[in-house]
Amino acid sequence: MFRKFLKSMPKQDGKSELDWQDYYIDQTREMWTEETQQLLNELVQPVPQLFRDVAKRSIAAKIGKLALEQGANQIGQNLVVQGYIIATPARDHKWLVAHLKEKQIDFSPYKQYLKIKVE
Repeated sequence: MFRKFLKSMPKQDGKSELDWQDYYIDQTREMWTEETQQLLNELVQPVPQLFRDVAKRSIAAKIGKLALEQGANQIGQNLVVQGYIIATPARDHKWLVAHLKEKQIDFSPYKQYLKIKVE
């Protein structure tokens, strides 16, 4: 509860972290494909059900921010994986690498973002 309160506090620019999340999600809503939404849903599966929607929203906002910064026309698999890595703590990265290997997705382009050692 306290974290949610802190996220709702306005920053120096007058917008809170939650305001920015809403902004990035709204700006990129049309850029998501069915496949990228499904991938994001798969990636948040380890999160307990009670917190899953909040985690998904936070990660989707980070992905949206990256998409806007990179000038992407569509959110693809690369942006989803990169945004997931940046938005999540290092303890989640081991599971992500295992999941990407299981799905036979090459994770080598993302090694620079991972906060764990990967072979």
